Amino acid sequence: MIINIDKDLCTGCQECVKVCPTSAIEGNKGEPQEINSQKCVMCGQCVQVCKSYASLIDNGYEFIDEKRKERNLPKSIKEPIFAAHNVCDVEKVKEALDDPNKFTIVQCAPAVRVAIGEEFGLSLGSLTPGKMAAALKNLNFDRVYDTNFPADLTIMEEGSELITRVTNGGTLPMFTSCCPAWVKFLEDNYPELTDHLSSCKSPQQMGGAVFKTYGAQINNVDPSKIYSVSIMPCTCKKYEAGRDEMNSSGYKDVDVVLTTRELAYLIKDMGIDFNNLDDEKFESPLGTYTGAGTIFGVTGGVMEAELRTGYELITKESIPSIDVNEVRGSEGFRRLDITVGNLNLKVGVVSGLKNVVHILESLKKGNLDLDFIEVMTCPLGCVSGGGQPKLLLEEYRNVAYKKRAESIYDHDRSLQFRKSHENPEIKKIYEEFLKEPLGSISHHLLHTEYCIGKEVAK
Repeated sequence: MIINIDKDLCTGCQECVKVCPTSAIEGNKGEPQEINSQKCVMCGQCVQVCKSYASLIDNGYEFIDEKRKERNLPKSIKEPIFAAHNVCDVEKVKEALDDPNKFTIVQCAPAVRVAIGEEFGLSLGSLTPGKMAAALKNLNFDRVYDTNFPADLTIMEEGSELITRVTNGGTLPMFTSCCPAWVKFLEDNYPELTDHLSSCKSPQQMGGAVFKTYGAQINNVDPSKIYSVSIMPCTCKKYEAGRDEMNSSGYKDVDVVLTTRELAYLIKDMGIDFNNLDDEKFESPLGTYTGAGTIFGVTGGVMEAELRTGYELITKESIPSIDVNEVRGSEGFRRLDITVGNLNLKVGVVSGLKNVVHILESLKKGNLDLDFIEVMTCPLGCVSGGGQPKLLLEEYRNVAYKKRAESIYDHDRSLQFRKSHENPEIKKIYEEFLKEPLGSISHHLLHTEYCIGKEVAK
């Protein structure tokens, strides 16, 4: 299991039960809880809220050290050991970085850069893409890329897919497929509705496939030697990377996933002074991104990015307002009617997995009149992901999420290009390699068929 609750430490306070979107955590109050693996979507929200920890006074050094060893935590990390936790893969990455026969590539999700600084004492929501890139280069990755680039790629593919479905009578509404916890929930609970999912892989998996094909070509390296690491705000991304179908490059597309917290462990363990690093840039061409790729990190961001590009692809005109404020917001469900040329698109945004159930039930009954729906499992999207820095005081939680989201939008506004189709490196990869959105190469590498969910995380 990727997510676990340690019975030696769990006090049965059931704070985790309150936030679990699938009622996967079971047990009596005051007794250790268990995770029902058949229901768990590995979102990690239980890890975020857990406050039951190993006490030095009650448990002693030996007990705590043994727990650290069980969880594969670096010896240098001395933070509290909590009952709810996710699998730690830092040692795998350290081994790969030390292996001269591996060509190591790393990508970073948009929400990581607005949270990683918190692990080093910076203020909540600090925007640190330059320091993050510098830290990864100091860790000696051979290439430091950015998940924002394949996020732009996702918009090109998913936007084209939506236009095709709307104009050619395809299956509607189309749901986004960027969030693996949401995809797993739909597969497990509403398998008859999986045709409504976009066939697009998530940006993480698109990146993994591109790095081991196009990336191997431009780096003149044997793809079998590439070890691909992704840094994600999400614990379920570990599960996604391990799905059997995520190997369209001819190899495992993403070899290992570290959460934001795990990246902080690695940086600290390697003795890197994060706060005093000079800013560096992600490498081109697979690290160049737009504001549209950046806003994937917040709820409504995928929808807004789609609308920025979709409007211009359909009308051949500039979108009247690049900031689509109507789709931005907090946890819950929002719907919006958008006129795009001759099309009247009816769209919806869902944040917080529990809020999608009534939508799916309406769809089953034939009562859902929408064309396109974004779904994110975590409360405010990826900025509130289960792999983000842990917030011990509840009064800081909403403040942190708000500050992280504000930083995402600040970053978007500061970038030269804010629409995915304007990214010069996106244009280049289509010219040199992919040829066209939804073409044969794109279909093979960047799309998949989501299956009826009978998988259980290993």
